[in-house]
Amino acid sequence: MSQDHLDPENRESKYIGFVAGCFSGITKNFVGHPFDTVKVRLQTAEPGRFSGPLNCCVMTLKNEGLFGFFKGALAPMYGWLIMDSVMLGSLHLYKQLIKDRFYPEEKKLPMPGLLVAAVGSGWTVSFVAAPVETIKARLQVQYDAKSKVFDGPTDCLIKLLRYDGLKTLYRGLIPTMIFRTNFVFWWGSYDLITDALDRYTTLSKPAVNFWAGGLGASVFWTFAYPADVIKQTIMTDNVAKPRFRTYSQAVRYIYTERGGMKGFFRGYIPTMLRSFPANASALAAFEFAMRLMHTH
Repeated sequence: MSQDHLDPENRESKYIGFVAGCFSGITKNFVGHPFDTVKVRLQTAEPGRFSGPLNCCVMTLKNEGLFGFFKGALAPMYGWLIMDSVMLGSLHLYKQLIKDRFYPEEKKLPMPGLLVAAVGSGWTVSFVAAPVETIKARLQVQYDAKSKVFDGPTDCLIKLLRYDGLKTLYRGLIPTMIFRTNFVFWWGSYDLITDALDRYTTLSKPAVNFWAGGLGASVFWTFAYPADVIKQTIMTDNVAKPRFRTYSQAVRYIYTERGGMKGFFRGYIPTMLRSFPANASALAAFEFAMRLMHTH
């Protein structure tokens, strides 16, 4: 998120970021979910099921049709709407609070303050993201009738709640918070790229937001991807007989049984293919909504 909204002349409600974040979430889910399905399947499938991203796409299309790429899309559609609202809204709020408290004389929030706000927003949204991503991931790894356990997001939610309350839904909370600590790379690079594009190009504001959003997200995923693999592995663990009691157990499993360091990057290609268009579009939608609300 650019820091233009922190300038004194733009300082209006601290909470409009939560509204604008809804536009980001809807856009991100529509553009990115098919890529995300391929990513999760490659991350969590048993060795030998897919030979690579292309084979995963072909097998999904052949066995499940186009709908297979949108399995579990309903949960994240509502989930991304809420998650991006919380993520971007809290980021906008924390940036303003930190600037008001620690940098009142600065026109723009310095990078240390931005990074603290980034971590804060990542940890805040994790409490929403953990259950949403657990439901999404469990639906995405239902490949056929044999592996099908849930009829949809509502059925998945009800069954998990009936089984052990919030325990399974929040088993991935700490892994989610570790993963989202990497927001320092996302928002730090987004700010630097935005400044560079503003200074050295004649791109319009929407174009700057688009390119900075896509490139910043790509930086984030490059650093955060291994943590995402660990998170997904824990979230899709057997409910009745969990294999991973601790974070370190999941790390050891991936390293010893999924090809060493390569195991931490399974599904990386579809993630990067998804990352740029989904996040570029989402951040452009967010910044557009912010500008729209600032002018009214």
